[in-house]
Amino acid sequence: MPPTIITGSAGQAAKHLKSSVTRSEAISLYRDILRTAKAFHWCDEKGIPWHAKLKAEARKEFEASREERDPLIIARMLVTGRNCVDEVRRRFNDADRKCWERIQQDSMNRDGGGGRDGRSGK
Repeated sequence: MPPTIITGSAGQAAKHLKSSVTRSEAISLYRDILRTAKAFHWCDEKGIPWHAKLKAEARKEFEASREERDPLIIARMLVTGRNCVDEVRRRFNDADRKCWERIQQDSMNRDGGGGRDGRSGK
């Protein structure tokens, strides 16, 4: 079957589909940023919670990008944003894992090598 060439009103439908896909990707990225920001529950030196600062900054960035129409730039922003969120999550999870390992190690050292149930580490 030969390839189909879209013309006229069908071309408008294809353009709409493309923009709706980009829109849903942007909304998905924004929601992922908000979910990731929830993990940052501590405050900065001024007492402002980091999750509130991160949410406000994400909103500002998305609002600034709202008027962008170049599909290449939009795609680049989405890919960069997704990579940044993934990297932040990876680093946060690594740091969290290291903290829990340290807590477990300190607990074992404090308990003389035994666990909570009184068994030794032998």
